[in-house]
Amino acid sequence: LSLSLSLSLSLYIFNWSSCLFSVYYWKRKSRDLTLKIRQLEISLHSSLQKCGAERQGRIRAQQALRKSLAQPNSEIVEKTCYPMLPIGVVHSCFSTRNGTPRQPLLVPLARACLVFDTARVPPASLEGLEEYSHCWIIVFHLNTDIDKLWRQPSRSKFKAKVCVPRLKGGRMGVFATRSPHRPCPIGLTVAKVEAVQRNMVLLSGVDLVDGTPVLDIKPYLPYCDSIQQAMVPTWVTLENTLAVASVSFSEGFSSTLADCWTIAEKKSLYESQDQLKSLIEQVLSWDIRSLSQRNRPHDSLVNTGNDKELDNTSYLDDYQDDEASQHGSTGADLPYGNIVYHMNLEGLDVSYRIDCKGNVIAEKVILSSDIPNGNKNRLNYFMWSDKVR
Repeated sequence: LSLSLSLSLSLYIFNWSSCLFSVYYWKRKSRDLTLKIRQLEISLHSSLQKCGAERQGRIRAQQALRKSLAQPNSEIVEKTCYPMLPIGVVHSCFSTRNGTPRQPLLVPLARACLVFDTARVPPASLEGLEEYSHCWIIVFHLNTDIDKLWRQPSRSKFKAKVCVPRLKGGRMGVFATRSPHRPCPIGLTVAKVEAVQRNMVLLSGVDLVDGTPVLDIKPYLPYCDSIQQAMVPTWVTLENTLAVASVSFSEGFSSTLADCWTIAEKKSLYESQDQLKSLIEQVLSWDIRSLSQRNRPHDSLVNTGNDKELDNTSYLDDYQDDEASQHGSTGADLPYGNIVYHMNLEGLDVSYRIDCKGNVIAEKVILSSDIPNGNKNRLNYFMWSDKVR
């Protein structure tokens, strides 16, 4: 009996101890949980305060921006800027602006390699672009007087109207044209997507000068980018105003091209010298001379023996003063056939003549002494050949 009583007492004491331990354990755990909940509440409250402060800061910044934009004071507007960095650069067949088409797709063989900065644009960003036939390219124009952008409007000589090639010297408001000489020289062009490789895109039909910085590209969507009922001024619809009558080549042209091709093909975007010759023909099928050269071919001449030579400066037309456009010649008129013009394609200097009837004769090709750095670093045609459509 005493043994049974001892066992019962021991069991009772054990159960009581277990109960006390359980109460102590859960009470301590409850206290720890309460402390953690309190810490989480404090952290949540702090985060809400920070979010509220950030929201108020954004609201104040937006209000200040709206107020500054609404101010008529030009000095306040000048201080408001939106910096943009290029995401890539164009390595084009047009080594200089001389000969560069005024509009895209006018020269189907005009090729360019768009190279993206991998530090800002991962190659994966280009996945899917090869499924589109064309793309929009947003660029920053380098072929303009950038220095004028940094002057105060009151001191700037920026022209509100520019010469329009199709109007033969007639002027239009800059926003009614596609002139690169704009208050904010951002350009929009379209090109054919030939191939995509890593961080590069091979384009054709371009109207971009070598070294042009690119701000963005977007795929061309025919269902919304092509407007069938779009209206344009009559002067825009005038056809063949800048087309030449014919393009031919001198007897020695092919031999000079062959001599240059042995060096140029290493970094050329073209398969053969015949394809490069076709490019030259397509470029020269449009009158790429400036307005002043078409109206006054005897001005700004440089003596070279019995002939006269001119560099093309087609984009300078847009920025000439009326007085300069109407200024007469200071020298005797020269026959059209005695004037030699130059353009630079793929690092090659192409010389040609044009007569008064618009017949162009390409005379010879020599290696240019100033080959752009972009042409030295880009991939040649054979690096693209297995990817070109």
